[in-house]
Amino acid sequence: MFENASSRSSLHAAGEKDRPLVTLADVHLKLDSQAGEVNILRGVNLTMRRGETVAVVGPSGSGKSTMMMVLAGLERATSGRVEVAGHDLGTMSEDELAVFRRDHVGIVFQSFHLVPTMTAIENVAIPLELAGRRDAFDRAREDLELVGLGHRLDHYPGQLSGGEQQRVAVARAFAAEPALLLADEPTGNLDGATGSRVIEVLFDLSAQRGATLLLITHDPALAERCDRIVGIADGRTAEDRRVEARVAGA
Repeated sequence: MFENASSRSSLHAAGEKDRPLVTLADVHLKLDSQAGEVNILRGVNLTMRRGETVAVVGPSGSGKSTMMMVLAGLERATSGRVEVAGHDLGTMSEDELAVFRRDHVGIVFQSFHLVPTMTAIENVAIPLELAGRRDAFDRAREDLELVGLGHRLDHYPGQLSGGEQQRVAVARAFAAEPALLLADEPTGNLDGATGSRVIEVLFDLSAQRGATLLLITHDPALAERCDRIVGIADGRTAEDRRVEARVAGA
């Protein structure tokens, strides 16, 4: 029996749905320094499904942030395979990588990285304007309202608290509805209560938007909130375990 066009299309759609959103296969990264060549990543392996939340843990200098930069296409792997949302990042030009980031990746940094001369709404509208969205400011307003900052639209970063600035950064990261959200120690510069509020916003928006979340953290309790915990040590993947307690509601 031969497959008709409709059945082939359905099988293709099912295959795309089941395909991992993220694949890192034996990824290495070497960088030159005054002291010579430095091995930053020495064999990282990781897959992530669509909608999954993964915590990345490990000591400082182990390669966690570098791995995130490779996933975002901000650093090029020396060897190995890096695929995100069906794109082989190793084959793409710098211009293609910029478009890839715009369309598929949102990033939240520890230090907010807001443009100081732009208001909250202007900061959130940036990725939408770059994508050519005519409704950039309407969408930016909606996302700021979702993170509880509808009353701070016209305030500059210097007029906002640290927690408010990070919530603006979260809204900006989600503005273009990326498939992959990368968060590097997003509560590192915040007090406990403020950090908890930012984390709630981060997880809530990830769930609402169906985004895959990769969260770098030193907080064991925060890591346990994710679906999986991946450990990095000396530039290598050292652990990859599912958080069963989270499924049980612990």
